[in-house]
Amino acid sequence: MSTTRPYSPGDRGPEPSGASGASEDGAPATGEPAGGPPAAGVSAGQAAVPGAARAPQGTADRPSAPAAGRQVRRLSFDGQSGVVPLARDFTRQALYAWGWLPSATADQRAAAEDVLLVVSELVTNACLHAEGPDELWITCDKKVIRLEVSDRGTGQPAPRTPHRAGRPGGHGMFIVQRLCLDWGVVRTPGVAGKTVWAELGAPA
Repeated sequence: MSTTRPYSPGDRGPEPSGASGASEDGAPATGEPAGGPPAAGVSAGQAAVPGAARAPQGTADRPSAPAAGRQVRRLSFDGQSGVVPLARDFTRQALYAWGWLPSATADQRAAAEDVLLVVSELVTNACLHAEGPDELWITCDKKVIRLEVSDRGTGQPAPRTPHRAGRPGGHGMFIVQRLCLDWGVVRTPGVAGKTVWAELGAPA
């Protein structure tokens, strides 16, 4: 597991960006739940692609549209309180919109709960060590969900070593490491802060 790679193995490469937020069916992928207004902190119609798009040094201009089938949602925490439950509710809405919920099987339910747990841990970690999160990005391409939490902290997240299950605190990044396909940290030269990303696989 890497804590420095801007994106995961498998040569997925920097993700495209743009304001279209196009999903597989051509609808904009905003933070707006079906049949309701945009979630708190979400700009309707605003869905640039996250994280890995905050690319390593030397990355050229990126395409203006998401890859086919990829859906993206963004939540801003600016001025918000109760950011952990807010992030979980926002993520749960996305899971319903993308068909991960309601769960038809125990494996599907476990996969959705893992996503919600990782979101909670990433946001909590930003609250504890980086004066709170700035944004949450969620990207889904059917097989993988990518979570990204940006903050203004300078620290480097890492699982506490050695991990002791009975010790209070210090379990967040260990949980992320255990549940995710991969995770890492993106930093942009000349810009304060970082983005912590994590990827989880869809249930079979």
